[in-house]
Amino acid sequence: MNGIITPLRNGPPERTRFELDGRSVALDRRIHAARGDLADLALAGVLFSAHYARAVPLTCVAPGAGIFSAAAPTSETVSELLRGEIFHALDVMTDWAWGFCGHDGYVGYIRRDALDVLETPSHRIIVESAPLFSAPDIKSPIADHWPGGALFSGEVQGSFVACAEGFIHVRHAEPVEAKPADWVAVAERYLGQPYIWGGRGHRGIDCSGLVQVALGQAGISVPRDTDLQCEGIGSPIDSDAALKRGDLVFFPGHVGIMTDARTLLHANAHWMTVVKEPLADVVARLADAHPQPIIARRRISA
Repeated sequence: MNGIITPLRNGPPERTRFELDGRSVALDRRIHAARGDLADLALAGVLFSAHYARAVPLTCVAPGAGIFSAAAPTSETVSELLRGEIFHALDVMTDWAWGFCGHDGYVGYIRRDALDVLETPSHRIIVESAPLFSAPDIKSPIADHWPGGALFSGEVQGSFVACAEGFIHVRHAEPVEAKPADWVAVAERYLGQPYIWGGRGHRGIDCSGLVQVALGQAGISVPRDTDLQCEGIGSPIDSDAALKRGDLVFFPGHVGIMTDARTLLHANAHWMTVVKEPLADVVARLADAHPQPIIARRRISA
C-alpha cells in the first residue's frame, strides 16, 4: 500500500512513499503511538495508518505536566512529565500536543504550553521538592518548586546552580551523570507525598510512578505501568526465598518496594500517600478481595 507521511500541524509539508505488505498487528497503544488518523513513522513497517508523522523532540518546561488520555483537561491523567524530560510530539495543536514520552514511550496528550525547544540537561533535582530561588541567596523570593527527578541545564556558581529560570541550591541537585548507590533510598525521599493516579512526583505520585522515578534516577529505565513492570523488571524470586531491600512485590494492579525483609514502601490509595508498612499488613488487607494477594516477586540484579 502507498502512504503519506504527515508532518506536525503548522510544520512544512513533507511527503514520501512506502510499501506495507501483510496484515497490521495489534500493538499496545499505551506505548505505541497510533490513533485512528495518525501514527508514529517508526511504526510504518508494522502498522497501517492513513497518515504517519516523524516525532519532534521537545522539552517539558513546566515543573510537572500531566499526560492525558485525550485533548481535554477533564480526561484521565495517565502519566506525568517532569521538568526537563522529553516529549516526542507527533501532532501539535493550538493548546495540545499528542505523542509519547522520551523516557518510557508512554503515549498521550500534553498541554502545548508545557513544552519548549529541546534542552540538554546538566543537573537533576535530588530532593523531594527543591525551591527555585529568584537570586543566588536563600533569602530571595521563591520563584517555583521543582520536583525530585526534574532535569535542567545550569552552571554552578558558588552555592547555587544558575539556570535560565533562577537558582537551585547545590545541595538540592547533582550532575545528571551521577547515580545513587541505593535506589531504594531515592524512593524513600517520597515518603509522605500524596497518592495521585498517574503522578510521578510533582505534588503526588502513584505506585508504579514511584518505582519508575526511583530506578530512573539510578540510571535504570523501566516501563510506566504495573503490569508492564511485572513483565519487564528484573527476574522472578523463588517462592521460598527471603525478600531483601530493593525487591519488588506485585499485587493485582499494584506494586511496592521492599526496604528490608518485612517492610514494604509503596504509594497507595488506601492511605492516599507514600508509606512504609509491614508487608504482612498489606497482604492481610487485600486477602478478602484477592485469594492470592501477591502475584509476583521480582529482584533487580546489581
